[in-house]
Amino acid sequence: MARPSDTKIRIQATARELFLEQGVQNTSLKQISDRLGITKPALYYHFASREELVRSILQPVVAELEAFVAGREPGEGRRLLEDYFDLIWHYREEIAMVLHAPTVLVELDLVDRMWRWRKELTTLLLGPAPSDAARIRATVAFGGMSDCVVEHADLPRDEVKAASVDAALAALGPLGRTGP
Repeated sequence: MARPSDTKIRIQATARELFLEQGVQNTSLKQISDRLGITKPALYYHFASREELVRSILQPVVAELEAFVAGREPGEGRRLLEDYFDLIWHYREEIAMVLHAPTVLVELDLVDRMWRWRKELTTLLLGPAPSDAARIRATVAFGGMSDCVVEHADLPRDEVKAASVDAALAALGPLGRTGP
C-alpha cells in the first residue's frame, strides 16, 4: 500500500482542525488551501472533493472499527469496554467531527455500518439473544463512552477511561461484569 505524501497528510490535518473548529459543512476546500498556503488546484490534485477528503480522514476509523468487531470473541465485559474505550479515544477528534455533522454519516454511507457495529458489540458483550432491557443498557454504555471521549477530551485519558468504563459497567448491571 502506498504511503500518503506529506502534502496529503498536511491537508488532512488542516482539514481536521477546520472541521472541528467550524464544522464539516461550513468548511470549504478554499479555506483549507488558504490555511495551508497552497492553491486550490494543488489541493484538488490530492482530493477531488470535500467528501473525498472527509472520507480519507474517517477511513482509518472505519477500518479499525471493522477490525475491532471482527476480531473479537465474546468475553468479559470490562475488557471489551476497556479496549473499545482505547479505540474510540484514539479517534476522538474524528468522532467529534461526525457528532458535529451527522449528515456526514449519510453522505459517506456509514449509517448502516455504524448500527451493525453497535449490534455486533452488543452481541459480543451480552450474547446472541439479550433482552430488550439489556440491549438498552448496552446502548447507554457504548453511547455514553463515545460521548465521554468527546466531551472530556481535555481531561487525562486514564481518568476518563476509568470513569467511563465504570459507568458503562454500572449501566449494564450484573451483565457487564461477566459477559455472555
